[in-house]
Amino acid sequence: MGPNQQSPPGSTPSKPPTSASTAANNTLLLFQRFHRPRPERFSTCIIGHHPDLLGSGGAKTSQHKIKTQIQYDPLGFKLSAFNQHYKSIQNYAVKAVTVPSSESESEASNSNNIVDSVKNFMAVLYQFIYPYAFYGQATATISASLVAVEKLSDISPLFFIGLLQAVLPHCFVALYVNGVNQLFDFEIDKINKPYLPLAAGKLSFRTCAFIVALSAILGLGFNLMIGSPPLIWNFVLCVTLWTCYSVNLPFLRWKQNPVLASLLMFVTFAYIFPVTYFLHMQTFVFKRPVVFTRSLIVSLLFMSIYITGLTLAKDIPDVEGDIKHGIVSFAARLGQKKVFWICVFLFEMAFGVAFLAGASSSSHFGIKIVTCLGNIVLGSILLYQTKYVDVTNPASTRSFYSFIWKVILLLNIVSI
Repeated sequence: MGPNQQSPPGSTPSKPPTSASTAANNTLLLFQRFHRPRPERFSTCIIGHHPDLLGSGGAKTSQHKIKTQIQYDPLGFKLSAFNQHYKSIQNYAVKAVTVPSSESESEASNSNNIVDSVKNFMAVLYQFIYPYAFYGQATATISASLVAVEKLSDISPLFFIGLLQAVLPHCFVALYVNGVNQLFDFEIDKINKPYLPLAAGKLSFRTCAFIVALSAILGLGFNLMIGSPPLIWNFVLCVTLWTCYSVNLPFLRWKQNPVLASLLMFVTFAYIFPVTYFLHMQTFVFKRPVVFTRSLIVSLLFMSIYITGLTLAKDIPDVEGDIKHGIVSFAARLGQKKVFWICVFLFEMAFGVAFLAGASSSSHFGIKIVTCLGNIVLGSILLYQTKYVDVTNPASTRSFYSFIWKVILLLNIVSI
């Protein structure tokens, strides 16, 4: 109420505003102007605290409330504005988080997933092909191809092209042979080799069957494209014999007969592989007449002895599963320890044959020394390794079997 206005009739004249009251009103108006509170809060502030709308008895109380309001309302206004601003930021942040990623990030994620899937599949495929056996067969292919080399000039681009023609289809042959055996040994491998991809559930049965069929198709296709008769015969004989070895059909499943199983492996690795790859290089690549050189005869003799030991050693870790599924191998019939030492004897005999062949050859004296010392060293290493083999432990005998496959490259090279 202004100073020149009169009080209504019957009302008690109010006291003139004090300096504290005037300061409070000015401060309140200032906050109202800048913070613009909600209408309901603004009306409550005027009705509850303005001195013109209160009686004289509540003047002190009103001044106290005004001071309280002045002290706390600005904080409330600021908090209200801050809360509203915070909520808007929070809503915006939530919306920003839920916005889909950009196309570049999506493409990068998809490419990473594809790369990881390919890596995982290749790792499983690597286990599927028996790596140690695959390396041994590949090195036997290289060794048999080197037998056809008569002079240093034969090591030419033509030789490496012919070697690639032999190795590439052989990869698919090895994949087929190992794959078809795993398909029909699924239950046995759960006991003997539970780490294999099919037995471990890393590959489905359908996927394995597809890999085996595709390997046969690609192997035959590459051999027909190359057009080398020895390679075509190599493919036909290997696929036929190892299908008979593994497939569980009447008159087949030759692996159940220890004599047939050993004979099949012996013929394949000691004769089919060396002879066909030698003929491929000799007749198809170098265009030379068929001549069985001394190196080829020594290689065949060495491989005949060594592969016989390898054939017997293959079944030592698998005795438990073989007996359970009716496969009576030599290891199951004669005992693991006896068969193990027969294998060691055959390996050492193969080293002895290679040593005598190297010592009696007409090669340069330095080559004789390397051949003889190489066979002595390798034979000694293998004999020393037998000290750590526990014939009753499948893991130990399997490790030894892997070891004799890994050294086959050096054995083949030294025996040439």
